[in-house]
Amino acid sequence: MSVSVDLESISEATSGAIGAVVSTTILYPLDTCKAKYQAENEIKRKYRNLSDVLWEAISTRQVLSLYQGLGTKNLQSFIAQFVYFYGYSYFKRLYLERTGSKSIGTKANLILAAAAGACTAIVTQPLDTASSRMQTSAFGKSKGLWSTLAQGSWGEAFDGLGISLLLTSNPAVQYTVFDQLKARLLKRNQKIEKGSSPEVLSAFSAFVLGALSKSIATVLTYPAIRCKVMIQAADNDDNVDKKAKKKSGKTLSGVLHAIWKREGVPGFFKGLQAQILKTVLSSALLLMVKEKISATTWIFVLALSKYLLLKPGRLTSK
Repeated sequence: MSVSVDLESISEATSGAIGAVVSTTILYPLDTCKAKYQAENEIKRKYRNLSDVLWEAISTRQVLSLYQGLGTKNLQSFIAQFVYFYGYSYFKRLYLERTGSKSIGTKANLILAAAAGACTAIVTQPLDTASSRMQTSAFGKSKGLWSTLAQGSWGEAFDGLGISLLLTSNPAVQYTVFDQLKARLLKRNQKIEKGSSPEVLSAFSAFVLGALSKSIATVLTYPAIRCKVMIQAADNDDNVDKKAKKKSGKTLSGVLHAIWKREGVPGFFKGLQAQILKTVLSSALLLMVKEKISATTWIFVLALSKYLLLKPGRLTSK
């Protein structure tokens, strides 16, 4: 396997991770409102719509609390997207090398994306759980990363891992749709421009394709997304027996039963509009930033690799 393959994968991963941090930071207040709204059950209904969460933060002078857990979320987003894009890029190149194919079909693309997503979920699950707990904590009462993780056992740090593995189908669908649409668009542009070979999409095209692909993936996987948020949500009721609540409500079967009993079928789609708004904007921004900085990132990674190879004391020959 050539060095250039690894460098291309690292370049893809780095640009994707930077794009994730940028989009996460910009949209984090919306993400916090969405998470708190999704985590709420119908017994103690506090928010009738997403704007109620924002109004609570404003009325209680806790606007900055909309950013609680941002550091953890950015760390999780950076690592998750780096691992995902590196794995996705690496698996695609390995597949092409092993099969001798010039392109990847939709079925193979889905499998490779799901494999990359599974690796990502396992590596970043504790950070994902911690960020969810921090976001759904009462305004002004969120703890730091280590304090949040120390509240429970290591097993609890992996709450929702099963659903996270199931949700690997979300980015698998998203990036497969994006890659297929991107390939068609670039092929069409190449014909229009008579032989030129555009390597990246325009910012607008990347934004539109990112929004479309994420919308499709979100609608298909939303019930699992809500269940995951409820499992990972912080327990803000000190009067409830936490052990009993964990046993009955913090398992997948418990959450499914609770939603079905209290909210019915519509409950599985509570907050769908907010989820689509947030994830579509986030993914579109991520892919837009990734597309725009991919060339620069590649040049940087290539220059860094040459510096390390030519640095005195390091092996320079192949």
